[in-house]
Amino acid sequence: MEFKDYYKIMGVAHDATQDEIKRAYRQLARKFHPDVSKLADAETRFQDLGEANAVLKDVEKRAAYDQLARRWKAGENFEPPPDWNAGFEFSGAGRQDGNHADRGSFSDFFESIFGRGAGGESPHHTPFNAHGQDHHAKVLIDLEDTYSGASRTITLQTPELDAHGHVSMRAHMLNVTIPRGIRSGQNIRLTGQGTPGVGQGRPGDLYLEVGFNPHAYYRVDQRDVYLDLPVAPWEAVLGATVSAPTPDGPIELKIPPGSVPGSKLRLKGRGIPGTTPGNFYAVLHLTLPPADDEAATALYGAMAEQFKAFNPRAKLGI
Repeated sequence: MEFKDYYKIMGVAHDATQDEIKRAYRQLARKFHPDVSKLADAETRFQDLGEANAVLKDVEKRAAYDQLARRWKAGENFEPPPDWNAGFEFSGAGRQDGNHADRGSFSDFFESIFGRGAGGESPHHTPFNAHGQDHHAKVLIDLEDTYSGASRTITLQTPELDAHGHVSMRAHMLNVTIPRGIRSGQNIRLTGQGTPGVGQGRPGDLYLEVGFNPHAYYRVDQRDVYLDLPVAPWEAVLGATVSAPTPDGPIELKIPPGSVPGSKLRLKGRGIPGTTPGNFYAVLHLTLPPADDEAATALYGAMAEQFKAFNPRAKLGI
């Protein structure tokens, strides 16, 4: 997908103030409004302008866009990196901006970053007693944390305007209790950590969406945890008891005789804890010893002679 340069579309510098962005939008919106402009591409440019304005006028969206833009190289197709928004705090979503929404949806590029229906401004509250907005952020934890529960200090980045109208990032730290058994995609709610309320209105809450850091050993599917377990040929053929890591600590695992690569050994209930806990699966992968000396090479030669009638590609019809 093509990366959209919203600053180029708006004709402003990357360090433009919010007032400069507002003025640029007003001028260009009048110029390219389809009811006024005679240009053949006026409607397309007006839609692009509305989308650019929806991002750059919003302090949070602009900060997120800038963060992605710094990681993109000109000429490359754009794809948001996995978990690019981890540690980035957003306030609650609001309504769409009518100047643009009534003329069509936002582009795939916009929706790949912010999702659908994220093109608008925050709702206006009654100025007396109004609840504060909820905030949302994604945080990454280690898989081991969900097995036992943990207390962690996390740092969130929150965009804000400085005295000159420029967007800057403010870091703030929170002490968070990680509940035992929490899954990827679930939320931790921090009551009262959102936007302060107006008047007697209560403050909003902060919702932390949990994801797991990539792990060197394990992969996760819902509550099930998988480990690719290397085994030697003789362990698979003859059977063996081997040590294997789990997020709960190392275990002794029995390999049945005659096991084949891809076989799954299930440890029931040893996945992510819960009312119905997940399972832990060890997936067997055959690992060959190197032929790095004469004796090892001779042994492989003897095996070739012993098993010369064996055709590993028989199922391919060869």
